[in-house]
Amino acid sequence: MRLRHIEVFNAVMVTGSVSGAARLINITQPAVSRTLKHAELQLGFPLFERTGGRLVATAEARSLFPLVDKLFSDLDEVRRLAQGLRKADGAKDVRVLTVLALSYEVFPAAVERFRVLHPSVVIHHAALHSPQIVDALVLQEADVGFLFSAPSHPALQEERLASQGLVCVVPKGLLSPVQSATGVLSVRDLAGLPLIGLDARDPVGRMLAHAFAGADPGLHPVMVVQTYHVALALAHHGVGVAIVEACTAQSADHNRVEVLAFEPAVHTFVHALRPSARPHSQLVRAFTDCMRQALAHMPGVRATPVGAATSGQARPAARKGASKA
Repeated sequence: MRLRHIEVFNAVMVTGSVSGAARLINITQPAVSRTLKHAELQLGFPLFERTGGRLVATAEARSLFPLVDKLFSDLDEVRRLAQGLRKADGAKDVRVLTVLALSYEVFPAAVERFRVLHPSVVIHHAALHSPQIVDALVLQEADVGFLFSAPSHPALQEERLASQGLVCVVPKGLLSPVQSATGVLSVRDLAGLPLIGLDARDPVGRMLAHAFAGADPGLHPVMVVQTYHVALALAHHGVGVAIVEACTAQSADHNRVEVLAFEPAVHTFVHALRPSARPHSQLVRAFTDCMRQALAHMPGVRATPVGAATSGQARPAARKGASKA
């Protein structure tokens, strides 16, 4: 099949008719019919049959379509990458991605610092899951991304910005005065308390699952969520104890909840990701530094000195599974 055959075949499969295909790819209906007939002659088998005035895909067409669909998906990625490369030529914008947990307190604090230094630069921001951040950076649809888990693509460079511990966010009145006074909750202390669990596919969720592995059988979550701020909101409403990282805990309403350290100590990290295919602009470097400074002012977060985590070089992303956080 030639590329034109594939384009017409895909359009008919997607729209279900010759007229719909003609509108989709902006050619005439006779041109669609001629192209299909030519494709069938070359293939040696029919792609569609007319039943009750409608086109019905043959078994052979249905077998071909998944590969054709993947081809068009790959072509769309090429177009998106080309658009990303074109937009990257401008130096007046910075395209920033963060996981949701970093978008409430850390990102605004970084923007405040950055605006003082570069008041005329426009910042484009989106809060996404980690795999979406990786995909967007690979396609160069963004300049820099900030997330917790190690990325999974060799086309990206990673820089560790900070480490942070996990904390327990507890609804007011759930603990005794003695427990509150300690400032710490251990795995054993959590037995019998209602817990808000984190999805085990999330890096923090995996860490907690490991910490709970040998715990008292009384540790049972009342519900499991995927997003840290959802866990925090549930704690605010008295549903149970949320165990989250320190950046999320910055949004805790201390009139409604208590924030205590979690034992055993479990740490996660904040990373900056950048595409390795092109040099990093001074604006991207400046915004990354502002994120590091914002993190350094968050209780429970320890900023990593510049270059300390990577011996002065941003290292390629590790080949590990990416989080959905």
